Amino acid sequence: MLYWLLYPLRDATGFFNLFGYITVRAAGATITALITGFLVAPGIIRMLTRKQIGQEVRDDGPKSHLSKRGTPTMGGVIILLAVFFPVLLWGRLDSTPLLVVLTSTLWMGLIGLLDDYLKTVRKSSKGLVGRYKLLGQCALGLGVGIWLYFTPPQPQYGPHEASVIPGFRTIELDSGEITIFSTETTVPFFKDIRVDFGVLYLLLVTIVLAGTTNAVNLTDGLDGLATGVSLISVLTFGGLAYFLGHANFASYLQFSHLPGVGELTVFSGAIAGACLAFLWYNAPPAQIFMGDTGSLALGGAIGSMAVVTRNELLLFVVGGVFVAETLSVMIQVCHFRRTGKRFFLMAPIHHHFELKGWAESKVVVRFWIIAAILGLLGLSTFKIR
Repeated sequence: MLYWLLYPLRDATGFFNLFGYITVRAAGATITALITGFLVAPGIIRMLTRKQIGQEVRDDGPKSHLSKRGTPTMGGVIILLAVFFPVLLWGRLDSTPLLVVLTSTLWMGLIGLLDDYLKTVRKSSKGLVGRYKLLGQCALGLGVGIWLYFTPPQPQYGPHEASVIPGFRTIELDSGEITIFSTETTVPFFKDIRVDFGVLYLLLVTIVLAGTTNAVNLTDGLDGLATGVSLISVLTFGGLAYFLGHANFASYLQFSHLPGVGELTVFSGAIAGACLAFLWYNAPPAQIFMGDTGSLALGGAIGSMAVVTRNELLLFVVGGVFVAETLSVMIQVCHFRRTGKRFFLMAPIHHHFELKGWAESKVVVRFWIIAAILGLLGLSTFKIR
């Protein structure tokens, strides 16, 4: 919004030229999201406490978690509010990648909100039935895949540029020539290897979005764990988006220039501010939990950022903590069904380390450190190829 209101005034006053820079608007989005989170969080916490919308805790989990029973949940609403308004204020909504990521975040957040509502307000033990949750996730994946597949480059890059912009291609139909999104994805650490999924691209997007949201949801089990790891992942993909959206940087790094993707830097700034504000209240001992509202929203953000930057496979590196959490659950279930015994003391794996004697804060900080290392490794793949 501010871009359209103030940037046209740059000829009259040079100061307004700042609003044309993505970095400036990203910083503005970060600060605005941080302030918004601090402003709305206390009221939301009081409301949830008054209505007794509290967290249920597993009796078979670590005993230290029993004291958390009744802590207000559904706090992901704070993150959603602190992201949505700053993006509207500082972002350029003519950017298809930005719209895709923002829509994915809100859609997944609403699914999580419904799940939290059924569990905490309607007292349904299972919340939203798993198949309905998966249906909502797959519907988003299919919609995003179709949206990207048939969306041409942004008009501000010139009406005749479409056929020559790397990352897009044209096909012939009876009605004429149309521009479509490339179905190729990059392979980390390899410069000349790309995988073209063709029509299976829609399936890839669906798997990435559903898988990432569920992985973040599994990681959300300790105070600040999912928030901190998600923050690092989003900032990593935000940095990648900035390079890919800048024609000169993309050319230097020998990547396809992706028009409009640079606006995800603004989005990642808003997520960073929102997560930092939420961490203020979610730090141990937590005053509020994000619930599925927050974990599914953050998963939707991370998954969709990987998709629109065409770095889906990089998720296995940047989101290595999420991968480990998911694999630990899969290993636990398969091993128990086969042998009748547990492979880990408890899954997901962060609970395993708790039962091994690690303090909750130690598990969280160490997982943050691992996530930061993986984020740096993900960024390094732009040069180590």
